[in-house]
Amino acid sequence: MINRRNMIQGMAAGVGAAFGTTLVPGNAQAAASKAGTPRRVIFFMQNQGFDPATCVPKGMTSSGSLAKAKLPEPIEALEPYKERLHIINGLHGMHTSPSHSAFFGALGGYRGSDGVPPSASTIDYEVSKVLPQTLLPHLCIGMDSIENMTTKPTIATLSATGAGQPIFMHSNPNHLYQMLYGGISTGDIRLQHEARSNVLNQIEKLAVANGRSLPTSDRQRYGQYVRGFQDVNGLRDRLGTVADHLRKFAPVVDERYTKPEFETDWHDVLLDLGISALTSGITNTLTIGSGRGEIFGAWKGLGVEQQGHNLGHMEQPDNPIWIKIRQYNSRMLVRIMESLESVPEGSGTMMDNTLIVYTSNNADKQHTSGANWPVMLLGNFDGAFKTGCFTQLDGKRPINALYATLLQVSGQNVDRFNMSEQLAKKFDASTGPLREVLA
Repeated sequence: MINRRNMIQGMAAGVGAAFGTTLVPGNAQAAASKAGTPRRVIFFMQNQGFDPATCVPKGMTSSGSLAKAKLPEPIEALEPYKERLHIINGLHGMHTSPSHSAFFGALGGYRGSDGVPPSASTIDYEVSKVLPQTLLPHLCIGMDSIENMTTKPTIATLSATGAGQPIFMHSNPNHLYQMLYGGISTGDIRLQHEARSNVLNQIEKLAVANGRSLPTSDRQRYGQYVRGFQDVNGLRDRLGTVADHLRKFAPVVDERYTKPEFETDWHDVLLDLGISALTSGITNTLTIGSGRGEIFGAWKGLGVEQQGHNLGHMEQPDNPIWIKIRQYNSRMLVRIMESLESVPEGSGTMMDNTLIVYTSNNADKQHTSGANWPVMLLGNFDGAFKTGCFTQLDGKRPINALYATLLQVSGQNVDRFNMSEQLAKKFDASTGPLREVLA
């Protein structure tokens, strides 16, 4: 059971890492428009690996169109959206040493391990810095068993702002709802929000005062906690400035929040909150950790009694358990697309300017070398990516190359991401973006 002190420290550090110190007031979408086309990226990471047989159409061994292909059963929910889909097979992540999980290395493109802090920032955070600014630059949500989400409402295993600077995922939808929409709520939610706000304000004042008496060597580290409280309190004030706007997008709170029958009830409402943060313009970068970057996770709401580490030891192709989990993921992807498609933006919709990156934090399977790291892209990011196709690579380019591509199309001119020339000589056969996936 997480103790009270660790919970407060984790919450403060996580808030500071997730929100940064550059929150801006005003309508988030309007602010984004001033810098160009509003664009957004969603990273969906499923634990335990992503076997290529669960996404590559049978018989497709070389690059080509998906128009006449039939998608495998685990992702068949995406069949009506094939023209927006790009399946990539043959990237690698051998340098990340994934095994049970690459943890921060999955989105960082570097060596990761259980309990090891991030050695650099991750691609989701870096993309959030390049995209037009929003009130909340980056939101991370994590889905797990109801027990884990209850006892550990925040956890950091996937995203980071820099070396030793993890970003915490939100796993309790009640806490996340209070943070995003507590200021426009009524009844118990409003009372809880105000009580929590008063506590955080008091803690911030105490933290500032106590920090002055610390030795210089400890002051910088302690300052992370202070900034975390300052940022969450500042975010609350800034969200208050767009209260009328947010009311149009706040999800309806029902018994799935307060009396979940299964963990999938919380998974579903966490996704609703993530979608609402995107459609309202609060954020333009969302990271979803199904299994929260670990080897755990549960889906009893789907009729899957097995959970956690044992799931990783099951073969995924033709496995009814993994078919259910992947189909559930695919339906979530469809919900995201349909929600963004329903919101007009420019001459089209929000989905026209969005990219969804779906993969695993563990390459193709548990206990893997990382030699193959399948990825699915949905959307073309304002015309930047090819869609309706399958791309087979030769296993000589790392996931870092895809991440460098994301940065390039987002507006940052880079040839590599988190990969030195020395490391690239061993693990990357080329340089620059993945031209095979660009439009």
